[in-house]
Amino acid sequence: MIPPVLGQSCGEPHLPVGHHHGAFPQGYPSSTSSTGHLGGQQKAYNGADSFPIGSNSNVGLQQFPGGEQPYGGLPPPGGIFPGEPPHVTQQNGQMRPQARAPVQGHVSDQLSGPMGGLSLQTKPSHPPLQGNSTGPTYPAQPGGPSSMHQGGIPPTGMPYYTSSTQLHQQTVMGQHVSQARISAPVHPQAVPQKHLQAPSQGIPQATTQAGLQPMSLGHHHSQQLGPVQSPHQGPIHAPPQGPPLRAVHSGPPGPQHVPQGYAFPQGPPHASLHGPPPYQQQQQVYPIQGSSPLTTSASHVQPPMEMDAGTMPTQSPYPIRGPQQQHHGLPPRPQGMPQQLPQPARKLDPDQMPSPIQVIEDDRKSRSGDFYTNKRGQVPPLVTTRFVVHDEGLSSPRYIRSTIYSVPCTSELLKQTSVPFALSISPLARPGPGESELPLSDFGEDGPIRCIRCKAYMCPLMQFIDGGRRFQCVFCKGTTEVPQNYFAHLDHLGQRSDKFQRPELCLGSYEIVATKEYCKNSVFPNVPAFLFLLDVSYNSVQSGLVSLFCQNIKEILAHLPREHGQEESQVKVGFITYSSVVHFYSVKANLAQPQMLVVPDVHEMFVPLLDGCLVSARESSAVIDSLVEQIPTLFGDTRETETVLGSAIQAGLDALKAAECSGKLFVFHTTLPIADAPGKLKNRDDRKLLGTDKEKSLLTPQTPFYSQLGQECVGAGCCVDLFLFHNAYIDVATIGQVAKMTGGQVYKYTYFQAGADGNCFLEDLRRDVSKPIAFDAVMRVRTSTGIRPTDFYGNYFMSNTTDVELAALDSDKCITVEVKYDDKLTEEEGAYIQVALLYTSCSGQRRLRVLNLALAVCSQMADLYRNCDLDTLINCLSKQAVRHLVESGGGPRQVKEGSLSRAAQMLASYRKHCAAPSSSGQLILPESMKLLPLYINCVLKSDAISGGAELTTDDRSFAMLSLVSMDVSSTVAYFYPRLLPLHEGDSEELPVALRCTVEKIQDNGVYLLENGIHMFLWIGMAVEPGFLQDVFAQPVPARVDIQKGSLLELNTPASRRVRSIIERVRQERARYMRLTLVRQGDKMELVFRQFLVEDRQGDGSPSYVDFLCHLHKEIRDLLS
Repeated sequence: MIPPVLGQSCGEPHLPVGHHHGAFPQGYPSSTSSTGHLGGQQKAYNGADSFPIGSNSNVGLQQFPGGEQPYGGLPPPGGIFPGEPPHVTQQNGQMRPQARAPVQGHVSDQLSGPMGGLSLQTKPSHPPLQGNSTGPTYPAQPGGPSSMHQGGIPPTGMPYYTSSTQLHQQTVMGQHVSQARISAPVHPQAVPQKHLQAPSQGIPQATTQAGLQPMSLGHHHSQQLGPVQSPHQGPIHAPPQGPPLRAVHSGPPGPQHVPQGYAFPQGPPHASLHGPPPYQQQQQVYPIQGSSPLTTSASHVQPPMEMDAGTMPTQSPYPIRGPQQQHHGLPPRPQGMPQQLPQPARKLDPDQMPSPIQVIEDDRKSRSGDFYTNKRGQVPPLVTTRFVVHDEGLSSPRYIRSTIYSVPCTSELLKQTSVPFALSISPLARPGPGESELPLSDFGEDGPIRCIRCKAYMCPLMQFIDGGRRFQCVFCKGTTEVPQNYFAHLDHLGQRSDKFQRPELCLGSYEIVATKEYCKNSVFPNVPAFLFLLDVSYNSVQSGLVSLFCQNIKEILAHLPREHGQEESQVKVGFITYSSVVHFYSVKANLAQPQMLVVPDVHEMFVPLLDGCLVSARESSAVIDSLVEQIPTLFGDTRETETVLGSAIQAGLDALKAAECSGKLFVFHTTLPIADAPGKLKNRDDRKLLGTDKEKSLLTPQTPFYSQLGQECVGAGCCVDLFLFHNAYIDVATIGQVAKMTGGQVYKYTYFQAGADGNCFLEDLRRDVSKPIAFDAVMRVRTSTGIRPTDFYGNYFMSNTTDVELAALDSDKCITVEVKYDDKLTEEEGAYIQVALLYTSCSGQRRLRVLNLALAVCSQMADLYRNCDLDTLINCLSKQAVRHLVESGGGPRQVKEGSLSRAAQMLASYRKHCAAPSSSGQLILPESMKLLPLYINCVLKSDAISGGAELTTDDRSFAMLSLVSMDVSSTVAYFYPRLLPLHEGDSEELPVALRCTVEKIQDNGVYLLENGIHMFLWIGMAVEPGFLQDVFAQPVPARVDIQKGSLLELNTPASRRVRSIIERVRQERARYMRLTLVRQGDKMELVFRQFLVEDRQGDGSPSYVDFLCHLHKEIRDLLS
C-alpha cells in the first residue's frame, strides 16, 4: 500500500573532525630530535633537509627585489631558510619568535601609494553631505602616545604625518555615501639595502558600515618570521594514547613588522554579524608604537593599506599534499645569517582582522534572549548565541535554517552572487532551555488537512477565504474545500476563531498523528527495537571491549529513549555476538538462563529464533543480567581473528524483519572483514595517495556490497551505527557506507584499550542510545512556486528525486538541501518552505512532523548580502566540497581551487554591485560575510578536505563521513575550535574564548581547546605553582601525568571550576570528547598546533592573513 504522506496524490511510494579517537597514524614522530614547543626555546635541526614527516614546502615563489621568497613574504617551514631554526623570545609572557634581518631591497621600493604614502578612507554612516566640502583635519590624539616632539618635529627615525581631507559624495546602489580620503605621506628612515626584506602580504583592518565591512590590504615592508620548527622524527612501534598525530612543522608564522609610519586602527567595538552598527558610531585609530595617533571624527573609518599586485601570491596558497612534492619550491640558503634591523620593529596587530570571537560576542550581547518567529525573512541569531525561541507561526532556527533570508527574484541574480541557496534541516533537534516540545495534533480517522493540489499540510501560512469554507495554499496557490468537521468562522481580520486552539494554525512547527494510510500495508507499526551486535573475536576480547560492554550495558539500557512525559521506554532490545560465525540469544523473561543458537553458514543467513530475540529490557532484566555475565567467559579463550561483518549486519536486519519492526543496530567491530563471507574486503591501504589526484581510489567504496546492504536496511527501517575499535586498516570508506545510507553514525577508537578509552566509548554509547530518534522515516521538502529542492547532503538514501528515506534520524543529524529556480519570484508574495517528516516514534506511533519557513524576496543584490546566514553557508559549502572530492576526478587541488574561486566570486560580486567605488587595493567585505575568508580557509585546511599522508586513510574517511551529517552548530565548532583560558578568573561560567592562534597563548597559562570531536588541555611551563597544585595535585608541570584522560577530583575551588567547565563544554557537543593533556614542549604539542587554525601550518596550508591576501588577489583579478 502506498501512503499519501508526502507526494502529489494519495498514491505516494513509502520509502554530522577531525582526527580519530585516541590514536596516532603511522609516522608519529619520536623525540630523537629537539621538540618544538609553544613559548619556549627551540634548537636547530641537524642538517638542512631535516623536515617532519608529512611536511610540504611547495609554496608559490615570486620574484621580489630582494630575491626569491615564498608568497606573502613567509619563510619556508622551519625557519628563514632550510635547516635554519628561528629564535624564540618571550615578551610579556607571550611567545614571540625573534626577528630576522630582511633580504635586499629599499624601503622606498616597498611602500605603496603616491610618494610611498598611506591612503586612508572613511565611509561615514551619517547622511550624505550636499556638495563637496572640506572635512576636518585629524590631529594627534590628546594623551596618546605621540611620535611628535613639541613644535611638530618628528623624532629621529620617525615619519612625519601630514593630512589633507576631502569629502566626496557618491551614490552606491541608489544610496548616497560620503567618503573621506586622507593621505599621509611617510618619510621613512633610510636603511641599507642589505637590511631589507621582500614585502609580505598586508593585513586588512576591519571596520564596519551599515551592512558593509570595508577592509584594506596594504602593500608594505615587513619582516616575517618562520614557524617554530619541529624535529625530524620517525614512527613509533607501540600504540600511543591520545588523538592522532599529524606530523607537521610546529608553529605558525611569528609576529609581523612594518616600517615606521604605519598606523592601524582598531575595528569598531560593536560590530555584529547581523544588522548595521549603532548610528554615527565613533571609532578610534590606534597607532603603532612610536607613530603619531590619528583620530577620526565620525562613524566608521576605512583605513586601507594599498596593495600592489606584485605583493600577491601568484598561485593557490594550498599546495598539493603528497610525498612527491615535500621539498620542492624552497628558496636557496644564503651564505651566512642575515643581520637584525638596528631599530626596534613594530608589529601589526592581528586583532584588527575580522575576529570570530568578536562577532560571536557582539551577537550574544545584541541578540541573546527572546527570538520571535513572526517575521518573513528574519535572520536568526548565530548558532553560538543562547536564545529562547517563541514560535509565532514560523519554525525555530533550531529545526531549519537558510543560507539566505532574502531570496533573489531571479536565478540570474542569484547566479551573479555565487551564493548557494540552501537549507540546513534538523527535524529532530532538541528544544533549547525554556522551550517546550512540539505539540501533537490528532485529526482522527480523517487524517491531516492538506492542499488538494500540492499535498502541503495545513499551516499558519494558508489563507482562508469564502467565509472559512475554503483555503488558498501558499505553496501552489490552489484552493481546497475545508471539511465540515474542520470548519470555523472567520473574524473581521479573516482569521479563524479557533486559530490559537489549533497548533497547525498558529505554530510554525508541530506534529500530527498519522492514520493507517501513512503506514506500510496500511498497518500500524510495532514498537521499534535496539539490537546490539558484539564482535567477540580475539582482538575484541584482548582489548577489554567485551568485558567493558558486558559490565556496563545494563546501566546503558536505563537510558533507552522514551516519549516526552513517559517514565519508561517501550523500545525492545536484543543481543547478537559474532566472529567467524553468528550467535543469536533468546532472553525471554520466562527463561531461567539465556539460550544461544549458532548459525555457522554465514553465506545463507537466517534467524533461528521465532520468539525471545527482541524483548523488554525491564521484563527480561534477570535473563539479560545472566547473559552479559556469561559472554566474557564463553569467549575468553577464543583464538578467532577473522570476522564476518556483512553477515552479522544481515543477521540483525533479518531479526528486525522477523519481528516486523523498525530499529537500530549497534555494531561493535574490530578488524577488517577478510573472512570468506559476504562483504569480504581486501587491504588496499596506500596512504601515499592521500592528498594527490589518486586519493579517490582510497576514499570511495571498494565494493558495492555495503551500499546495497544499506539500501536493503532502509527498506526495512533498519539503521546501523558502527563503533570501530581497530589497530590497523579497517576501510572506513567502504564499511561506513552502511551507516551513511541508513542515517546512522560511525564512531572510531583506534588502538582502543578499555582502561584509557573506555569512558569515552561508554559515554558515546550512552548518548547514542538515549538521544531523540525517529524510525523508518521519509522526509519531503515542499517549496512555493518558482523554486524547488534539487540536491541533498547528509546520511540518507533516495530512490526517487523527492523523497529522502531515512531508516532512522536522530537529534544530531542534519540534511542540507540546495534549492534551484523554476521561475521568477515576486517581492510581494515571498518564498515559502515546508518540510514534512513521516516517521515512527520510539513508542511505535506513526507521526508527521511539519516545519514551515517564510523567506523574503528581493530585487537588489545588496538585500541578499545583508540577510545571509554565514553559519549555514559554511555548513553547505563544506558538504558540497566533500561530495565534489569523492565524485570528481580532479582531486583535492581542484576542490580547493573551486572553493577559493567561489568565495572570491561572492565577494567580487558584492564589491562590484553593492559597494561604493574605491581603490582596487581595498578589500571590502559585506557585514554578514566578513568571516567568510577565515571560515573558507578553515574548511580547506581541515582533515576532511586536506588530509594528506600524515593521516591514515581511515582517519580521512572518518572525517569526511562525520562532516557530511553534522548540523550547523557542529560545523562551526569543527572548523573554528574554541580556545578557553582556564587560569584566569574564579567563576564557573565559561570564560571568553580566544582566537585560535599561537599569539594568544602564554606559557604561564592553561588552555582548553575543543572542536566537538577532540579536546585538549594545554599546560604552560610557567604556570603558577599554586594553580597547578589545586588542579593537578602537582606543583610543577613536569610532574603532571598527561597520560590520563581525566582530571583528579580535588576538593579545591580551582579543581571544581576547571572540571565544571570541561563537563559543560562536553554537554554542548554531540560526541563525548576525550580529554588529552598537552604539556608545553612535549610531542603532543604538534597535534595541538594543528587546531590553531589562524596560523600557518607545516603542511603548507596558509595562515588567515596569507589566505586573505590571496583571496584579495583573486577578487582583483575578477574585477579587472
